Amino acid sequence: MPHVKHLPEIKRVYLIGIAGTAMASLAGMLQQRGYEVGGSDEHVYPPMSTYLESLRIPVLEGYTREHLQSFRPDLVVIGNAAPRTNPEAEATLEMDLPYTSMPEAIYELFIKGKYSVVVAGTHGKTTTTSLMAWMLEAAGRDPSMVVGGIPLNFNQNFKLGKGAEFVIEGDEYNTAFFDKGIEFDHADIYADLNAIIDAFRKGVQQVASGDTILANGDDANVAKLRADARAQWITFGADRRHTISFADAEFTPDATMFTACWEGKDWFRFRTTLSGRHNVVNALAVIATARLRGLGAEEIQKGLETFQGIKRRMEVRGVERGVTVIDDFAHHPTAIATTLNGARRRYPGQRLWALFEPRSISSARKEFEEGYIDAFHEADRVVIGRVFHRDRYATRYGLDKMMSVETIVDRLNNDRIATQQIDDTDAIAELVAREAQPNDVVVVMSSGAFDGVHGKILEQLRRN
Repeated sequence: MPHVKHLPEIKRVYLIGIAGTAMASLAGMLQQRGYEVGGSDEHVYPPMSTYLESLRIPVLEGYTREHLQSFRPDLVVIGNAAPRTNPEAEATLEMDLPYTSMPEAIYELFIKGKYSVVVAGTHGKTTTTSLMAWMLEAAGRDPSMVVGGIPLNFNQNFKLGKGAEFVIEGDEYNTAFFDKGIEFDHADIYADLNAIIDAFRKGVQQVASGDTILANGDDANVAKLRADARAQWITFGADRRHTISFADAEFTPDATMFTACWEGKDWFRFRTTLSGRHNVVNALAVIATARLRGLGAEEIQKGLETFQGIKRRMEVRGVERGVTVIDDFAHHPTAIATTLNGARRRYPGQRLWALFEPRSISSARKEFEEGYIDAFHEADRVVIGRVFHRDRYATRYGLDKMMSVETIVDRLNNDRIATQQIDDTDAIAELVAREAQPNDVVVVMSSGAFDGVHGKILEQLRRN
């Protein structure tokens, strides 16, 4: 197979699955470097659809051999979502086209020769990666970065800087079918938690002895990996025994304050607009990395206080009639609980609506049922949209292994949390506009577009 490792002679690059967050980043970087870029995907939605459109990178709908024949690529980048049976992946092999994976392309063309900062984990990677990149940027370091979202400070999901650092979001999801590497929040890939731990173990083992691993010391699963590490192992978390910890956290609707402690001693009191305890812990990792890269406390504070967040991460889409409508990417019980907890802290005393679309196949798994019930206890009203991939799930796994939305609705209603399941997004918008009251906060959660329900709600509120 013409599996390519070195890419400098390539001029025309075609990306299979171009609208994935990381793939769209790669497309933009390739274009900026002077390559002619195109690609294909299915059911493309914002923000990546509008992002690629703004770059004037053509996105072909669906996967066909004809797409490759018309584009005539010098190189095909096969995204992690494309199975071996993908028509374009098959055509790539049959046509004997040079191909590579997304991680290989990013490394060979952009990271090699830089000081790489890789943010890995199952939740909070995008925000943490973006904060790390912005902190370096605010300090004048001109870093490069690739992130699985669109940071508002940069308004794009990649940056090619001239500085020494390259900040990148590491994904526990699978890579291309021929390039399996670090890959459970993605339950469609992993059998159980142990499989995820094993995937991260492989990643830990690959970090060289002269490098550093900054690990969450409060996580027992992370602690299991220490024996596998050759690199220097530094921990962060709530306990003062960690290299960096925090104390005296104070949460207000507008900001979060905490004292960072280095090697058990109070060091500096930081302020950030990020809300929730989880973001304090994530910020610790960024602060520690920044200090290790030579930034001072005041430089770190500047990055923290000017960080604007991520599109689709607690992003306020509008306020109408006193009702705040927020968009968030949460699609897993832990992420939903974290998002709603953060909303509680940011909007104390206000009624909280949780609107959720089980969009991805993994989000509909039976084992997540109890997690969703627990997570939605953070809300006052809950509306669950349609299970987006119900038929595909039934075909792949069987309906007996899919969560019961009816059970979730019944359990929450029995616990006096008003909950409904509504497939039609127009009906959801009408319900919210009819029953929402001034000061209510509506958090819309999906890994997809949720049929634009955010805009529909705001429009209905304006009309009523």
